[in-house]
Amino acid sequence: MGFVFSRPAAAATLPTALPTLTIRNVTITPLELKVVERLDAHPHLHKPKGLVKITSPISRNQERPSSAKQHITGVVIQPFSECQTPVYTPDPARHEQIRLVFEDKATGHRYGAEIPGSSRRSIVLRPYPRGLEEETKEFTAIYLPQHAYLALFSSANLSSWMSTLDSCLPLSSLSIPGTHNSPTCHVALPSVRCQVVSVLEQLNNGVRFLDVRVSCPPITTPENPSSSSVPPELALVHSAFPISLTGTHYLSELLTTLYSFLEQHPSETILLSLKREGTGRGTDHHLSEILHHHYITPSRRWYTSPEIPTLSRCRGRIVLVRRFRLHPSIPATKGGIDGSVWPDNVADGMCGSGTIRIQDYYGVGNTTEIQRKLRFAQEGLERAAARELVVSDFGEMRVQQPLFINFLSASNFFNASCWPDRIAVKMNPSMIEYLCMAHGAPGKGPGKLNIGDAATGIVVLDWVGHHGDWDIVRCIVGWNARLQLRQ
Repeated sequence: MGFVFSRPAAAATLPTALPTLTIRNVTITPLELKVVERLDAHPHLHKPKGLVKITSPISRNQERPSSAKQHITGVVIQPFSECQTPVYTPDPARHEQIRLVFEDKATGHRYGAEIPGSSRRSIVLRPYPRGLEEETKEFTAIYLPQHAYLALFSSANLSSWMSTLDSCLPLSSLSIPGTHNSPTCHVALPSVRCQVVSVLEQLNNGVRFLDVRVSCPPITTPENPSSSSVPPELALVHSAFPISLTGTHYLSELLTTLYSFLEQHPSETILLSLKREGTGRGTDHHLSEILHHHYITPSRRWYTSPEIPTLSRCRGRIVLVRRFRLHPSIPATKGGIDGSVWPDNVADGMCGSGTIRIQDYYGVGNTTEIQRKLRFAQEGLERAAARELVVSDFGEMRVQQPLFINFLSASNFFNASCWPDRIAVKMNPSMIEYLCMAHGAPGKGPGKLNIGDAATGIVVLDWVGHHGDWDIVRCIVGWNARLQLRQ
């Protein structure tokens, strides 16, 4: 039946006899483990932490004292495979670190990582030795001490990670990080606030799907909505509540941020899911008219076709995902990807249009139900991973609909232990482990489905970027490497 990951923090629960390390290579590069070096305790290392960038070997005058150095042969980790090594994990009782040095079999370049990492933040890779004409590659290591497991991902410049992908790829084939109630990072009611950093910071760190709710006023001139010179303001809300207790925020402000980001990062696209909520008396028809006549302009900045686009059709643009019904005067061809018939609180549901398949079970009544939510999220990842691109005789790549959207968010207004941040602190680490150890691995998903291109689909998160921790976003983006095998 597969398994559900939890992420116990207590390193002291590791057995006295140290286990050997399993390494998984989630990149297209064959890597060989060449050197293992056990280092004396780091003075700042008190708790194991998962995410570090793999760095080049440290120069001699920078090296810390080591108690043992071992040269390894024959430990080659092929792309998208795992290997049980003879290397014993670091001793948590001694706050020990080990340095692992890997070699790219094709180029001979070497990369070293010290685990566990001594910092919560990743280390930016620099070519080593400096001055090389050709740049070395970048990798990211995530170490899971409670599982004696190390996952290696391709690193990406998160602010422009789509730039490395083939423009012929449809959005439905990608692994895309998203956020739930994206602009709710302000001082607000505890159950209203779902994010800890601004939308701009989310975009700069790889988020490409935004979930936005607006309160809509009624149209005062229904005979000609476009005649008004002043666009009606659409306040940002979460359910019936404003997203901030210190002042109203509006969609127009948010769009200014999105336009600016896309101008600076023309290789990227942003999927914007819009839904009507709040206390405004406007209808879905009013919202569609206001957006059509006042906001979704100029059209060069928006992709509003109902078809799931390829990257070539939407780079530098906002892709509208519509969670409201259209006014009859607005053609469906300009209404965006249709999510207007959105199934409520479902573990696996299909939008009425058939374009979107959703896991959005949010009704977690108490903490014991979080494991159930986690299971549903894993099942959604597995379904997305099972799909495979079809390449035509003309080289065109396509994937069958639908667009998978998988919400990790949940909340219970009446139970403080189930507010968004409390659930995220359990969901996000557990999903990191699943993405490292089980996603894209035959037979390891809950339903034991076959593996196709191992995409995650759109994974929608709460409370990302807390204390600079973007581990889960890097994991999601990292799975796009599998698509490079088709390029």
